[in-house]
Amino acid sequence: MADVLTVTSSSKCYSSMGCNPLRRRTTVVPSRKLVIRAARTESKGVSLGYRAPDFELPEPLTGKVWKLEDFEPYPALLVMFICNHCPFVIHLKKDIVKLSKFYMKKGLAVIAISSNSATTHPQDGPDFMAEEAKIYNYPFPYLYDESQDVARNFGAVCTPEFFLFKKDGRRPFELVYHGQFDDSRPSNNVPITGRDLSLAIDSVLSGQPVPSNQKPSVGCSIKWNPEVKA
Repeated sequence: MADVLTVTSSSKCYSSMGCNPLRRRTTVVPSRKLVIRAARTESKGVSLGYRAPDFELPEPLTGKVWKLEDFEPYPALLVMFICNHCPFVIHLKKDIVKLSKFYMKKGLAVIAISSNSATTHPQDGPDFMAEEAKIYNYPFPYLYDESQDVARNFGAVCTPEFFLFKKDGRRPFELVYHGQFDDSRPSNNVPITGRDLSLAIDSVLSGQPVPSNQKPSVGCSIKWNPEVKA
C-alpha cells in the first residue's frame, strides 16, 4: 500500500512536506507533475502478554545510556518507535509530546527509539535526533538503536509504532497494547485525538484490563541497514 501525492512545481523540490531524499520519486513529466509514494506499513506480529525485551541504548541529546531496568519502579512503560523524517510521525509529533507529558505526570514511563539506518537515511541519525529532541522539547528519552537489534527484538516494523507494557509487582513488564495512536493519518482529515492510546494508558494506570481488539499502527516502514542481514 502507498499514499500517493501529486505535486506541480519546479524540478528541484516537489513535496509539500519539503525536499526529502527518503521518498521515492518518479521522473518529472513535461507537465512538471511528480508522483511521490510513501510506503505504508502496519504494526503486527507481536502477541499481547509478550515480555519487554532488555535493551541498552544511548540518548544522543545527553549521552546517557538507558536500560529497561531503569524503568522497573514504574507501573507502566510506553515504548514508541519513531524517527525524524516519516510523514506519519511528523503528523502526530506535537500530540505525542502532549500525551506523553500528560501521562508522565500520572506515573507512566515513556521512551522513544529511532532504529532507522543512518546509512540510508542520515536525517534520522543521532546528531539530528538530538536536534529534534531539543526543538520539540521531548519529555522522554529519545534513544538510538544503531544495530537495529532492539527493533528486531521488539518486533517493530514501522514508525510510529506503540508498545504499552504493564508492570505488576516483581513480574516483568508485559505487553498490553500494541496499536495505533488514533484514526488520524496525514491525508485523511481526521482530527488527532490520541484516543486509542489514551484509553489503553488510562486502563493500565487505573488497574483495568485493556481491550484486546486493537487497531494496528500505520506508518513508514523501518529503514533497515542494507549492509546487515535481518
